[in-house]
Amino acid sequence: MSACVPTRDDHSSRNARPSRASGFKRPHSPPPPPRRGRFRVSGADLSASITVFLIAVPMSLGLAVAMDAPLAAGLVSAAIGGIVAGLLGGTPLQVSGPSAGLTVVTAELIQIYGWRTTCAITIGAGLLQILLGSLRAARSALAVSPAIVHGTLAGIGVAIALAQLHIVLGEAPQSSALDNVLALPAHLAQFEPAAPLIGALTITLLVVWPRLPGRLGASLGRIPAALAAVVVATAVAAVATPGIARVDLPSWRSHALPELPQGPVAGLAAAVFTVMLVASLESLLAAVSVDKLAADRSTTTPKNGSTPPPPVERSDLDRELRAQGVANALSGLAGGLAVSGGAVRSSANVRAGAESRASTVMHGVWVLLAAVLLVTALEWIPLAALAALVMVVGIQMVSFAHIRKVHRHREFLVYGATISGVILAGVLEGVAIGIVVAVAVALHRLARTRITVTEQDGRYLVSARGQLTFLAVPRLSRLLGRLPHGVDAVVELDGFFMDHAAYETIQDWYAAQTAMGGRIEFTGRSGGRIAEPASAAHSCCRPWTPWRNHHCHDRAQDATPTTAVAATQTAPETPPTDRASSRHRHGAHRLLSGLSSFQRTTAPLVREELARLAAEGQRPSQLFLTCADSRLVTSMITASGPGDLFTVRNVGNLVPPPGTGDESSNDDSVAAAIEYAVDVLEVESITVCGHSGCGAMQALLGAAPDTPRTPLWRWLRHGLPSLERMRSRHHFWARIAGRLPTDAIEQLCLTNVVQQLEHLRAHESVARRLAAGTLQLHGMYFHVGEAQAYLLTEGASSGTGPDEVFVRVAPGAEWSAESGAEALHAAPGTTVGA
Repeated sequence: MSACVPTRDDHSSRNARPSRASGFKRPHSPPPPPRRGRFRVSGADLSASITVFLIAVPMSLGLAVAMDAPLAAGLVSAAIGGIVAGLLGGTPLQVSGPSAGLTVVTAELIQIYGWRTTCAITIGAGLLQILLGSLRAARSALAVSPAIVHGTLAGIGVAIALAQLHIVLGEAPQSSALDNVLALPAHLAQFEPAAPLIGALTITLLVVWPRLPGRLGASLGRIPAALAAVVVATAVAAVATPGIARVDLPSWRSHALPELPQGPVAGLAAAVFTVMLVASLESLLAAVSVDKLAADRSTTTPKNGSTPPPPVERSDLDRELRAQGVANALSGLAGGLAVSGGAVRSSANVRAGAESRASTVMHGVWVLLAAVLLVTALEWIPLAALAALVMVVGIQMVSFAHIRKVHRHREFLVYGATISGVILAGVLEGVAIGIVVAVAVALHRLARTRITVTEQDGRYLVSARGQLTFLAVPRLSRLLGRLPHGVDAVVELDGFFMDHAAYETIQDWYAAQTAMGGRIEFTGRSGGRIAEPASAAHSCCRPWTPWRNHHCHDRAQDATPTTAVAATQTAPETPPTDRASSRHRHGAHRLLSGLSSFQRTTAPLVREELARLAAEGQRPSQLFLTCADSRLVTSMITASGPGDLFTVRNVGNLVPPPGTGDESSNDDSVAAAIEYAVDVLEVESITVCGHSGCGAMQALLGAAPDTPRTPLWRWLRHGLPSLERMRSRHHFWARIAGRLPTDAIEQLCLTNVVQQLEHLRAHESVARRLAAGTLQLHGMYFHVGEAQAYLLTEGASSGTGPDEVFVRVAPGAEWSAESGAEALHAAPGTTVGA
């Protein structure tokens, strides 16, 4: 047997340790470099590519109809966007194709300059995207106020919906959104019913299809709603209205290619900039959304218990912008529409289970093949169905979630101004209006400051509402100057910004008042103190909870950074006895500082709750048995407060089984706590929590036969059954879902939790409550370095199942009796999460 890693003779695939050649790595090692070589295609990528292809074809044709562009141009841009942007892009799962955001802009450009010059404009926009991506400007583009970005896309969506409504009614759209609104009453008064009925059928299917109930709905839901709506509408139109307007794909021999731009230079430059701006914003926003969808997918347990897709690398936005530029340049050269990343196609790709960029590339290949081989089938599609599809896409660009968000952040005025400007004046003009309004709102907030002074019982309250800038300094100085010398005052600051001029004014007044015996206290609006001592002001740490990271806080204590550096350069080496004395003083100071901080900041917040608990007595819901390790802060990792946990801590989170040793040497302290928690407090659950890097487990592994029988060793003998269990061939290895333990210490830490649960079940009070079904046992492992909690699967915790697997707890996870067992029994590699 190896001295470092426990070994077994069981050669089953389930428990065998992977070899180095298999790519197994420790969880803290850097990820392996991406493999170069042949293009790999998984079954999930193939399935996802077909799903996206079935969505992309009708949407590409519909956008071409909406722009009044050649229908083949939509298929060209979909194929080039999928293949080129898919191969070169920085967001592997993003699917690019004809830009919905550029529908209104492209339609206007075609009316003004013609189709061939519009293709040249697309080439120019692509080259500009390549330049900006090379200058690493992608992140800067997202620095624009979200209210402006989402307002721009929402305005474009409204314009798209208004234009497509006319096509659904069987009429031609007007040149602007305002003209479409004005012409709508006349078109509603007189229209042929065929096109509106086909459009209404398409919209109904788009809305209802994803919401079909029961098993039939689950089966049909695998078919994309866009495909189902267009196919059904096409079939109905073929039977009921054979004379309805349909797709007309011209021969590829007559396909128009770009020409040299013709028109005023200023107008062409503005057109290039507008296409570049909208396409870039749409692509970058879609890339950020894809990252969020992929991250959520990787932390969610699949309903069927299968292993979730592997995590996908985060987006490289500059690379994505360059790839979009290359795709736009090639699409323009090939006579296609402008390309951008699409939220609809990309989200469908992620939800279909795509694992790599192969799904995006293959979707482009399928579109290319369809454009060549399925022309006859595509020409059966009614234009009204495509217009209804694009109209729904336009409506979806107006996100109510974004509206609620900008309203919550008090930016709805900016959002409303942008969307109104886009609808009434145009995209570029709407963006400019949004920027002007955003700057005006920001200046208004900075300039609006309300400062009041009130007195009560000889104590003054100075209240400053809003941002303190140089504009407020004259009024601030005047009001502070009226207060008497040596005053007792509270300064309440309710704002998130204070510039240097305002800070110096308050600091000078504070210094003058304290020099004359005054007492000045600074608070926030809630009344909590916000002033810090000088040592804390120079600390390199930030408060995470009511406590601080004292390790780096001590460096700057009682000294500024400059004097601290000077002291280390000039002071002689401190003798060992002085260092010990210094550590003692620092420890005492830390304790006193922590107690003082609690009394000042935390005690006022918890005093009422502690008073209630003192009057009613404790009623904890669970007994939490864990190690005495100082890095394990139970209240922090369980988000619990006073009265929630009955906690027992000892070295190694050990539970001595009942009846071990003679009466003189037996330790009943843990058994007494268990009996009191179960029989007197009547807790509902007991959790045994181990952790990574446990010193007790290291001592057990490294113990020699002649180890002196000290009090520590006599206690650690209760962990010997865990060591025997790990080395036994009759038990499964305890492990973390998706990987084996990194070393023997982690193996023993995991095994120890399982073994101590067995000891716990042997206690009479615990066994009685378990038999009555009124008590639950849980095993938990906390990885200190990762700040990650893992829960033992339900079967192993209750002693009814063979698996000893610890499953990762995801952010937002919630426990329920119905879903807990299903989530915890998921396959290795899964995550407990909502």
